[in-house]
Amino acid sequence: MKRNIITTSDGSKTIQIEEWNEQYHSIHGAIQEANHVFLKHGLHFFFAELNSASPEMVSASKNEHKSQVENECHTELAEVSILEIGFGTGLNAFLTLIDAEKLKLNINYVGVEAYPVQLEEIKQLNYIELISKEHEAVFEKLHDTPWEESCEITSNFQLEKQEKFFKDITAENAFNIIYFDAFGARVQPDLWTEDIFKIMLKALKPNGILVTYSAKGSVRRAMQAVGFTVERLPGPPGKREMLRAQKKGL
Repeated sequence: MKRNIITTSDGSKTIQIEEWNEQYHSIHGAIQEANHVFLKHGLHFFFAELNSASPEMVSASKNEHKSQVENECHTELAEVSILEIGFGTGLNAFLTLIDAEKLKLNINYVGVEAYPVQLEEIKQLNYIELISKEHEAVFEKLHDTPWEESCEITSNFQLEKQEKFFKDITAENAFNIIYFDAFGARVQPDLWTEDIFKIMLKALKPNGILVTYSAKGSVRRAMQAVGFTVERLPGPPGKREMLRAQKKGL
């Protein structure tokens, strides 16, 4: 299938699959979408939720992560595990790495991708220029590191890229957050089924969350059917809503 590099509305580039008329990121703004869906309503929400949790939950989280839970900007956790469904261009991982430095977090990041993006395509993207030129070497390292190995990208960001289909994920109670960034249900409906969300639910730790740009009713119902508690949230530019699902007390 023919693949093009296109410029989205916020000036950032993404990859378009011409035959599907589908992009790796929103045409209304690749960086804006990633920040809104995965960072704001994923990573930052996760820590804010801990701050407002019951004393019992906060105590359990402290024991699990061997850390102190403070306010969102000063939360220190020994390890936060994130699973990305659709590693793609590495944009979500890059933004998370930068936030991890600001928040002084240790991130264990697993990115699953069945069809890795070619380095020639990565070099045509402008994320370094628009996000942080200081992190150029780090962005390159995200893509240069070998697959199927856990690699230290920075002192507080571990990355393991796994080349596999989402249906083949076998992790159990392993992740605090899932970034569900698969191609849309319009072109790949098999990635948005109850069977896939059962795998996601199993992979999350208790009270873990899954965030996605999708707000389709069929997606929400599939999540609820397997046991997620789901809420609609305001979407990024160009989308009215998005979804966040939580594995509550399971």
